[in-house]
Amino acid sequence: MQLAQVHGTATATVKTPALRGWKLLIVQPLLADGTPDGYPMIAIDNLGSRVGDIVMLTTDGSAVRDIMNNDATPVRYAVVGIKDED
Repeated sequence: MQLAQVHGTATATVKTPALRGWKLLIVQPLLADGTPDGYPMIAIDNLGSRVGDIVMLTTDGSAVRDIMNNDATPVRYAVVGIKDED
């Protein structure tokens, strides 16, 4: 699991059929102290995350395939939780 902050959404005019209907987010991974960790990346979301939200990501391929109900997906990162307000 990895914490990340949502910076925006991504759109694609052409994408693999496995991604049709999925919201694509631009997320910035975070270290435990909240500082950025590496480069922003794209993650799928079906929880309704918004810009500024802190989310929990999974990189577990099996979990992503289960979330998407698809055994042939190119997705690596998926939102599995949204941090509550402090």
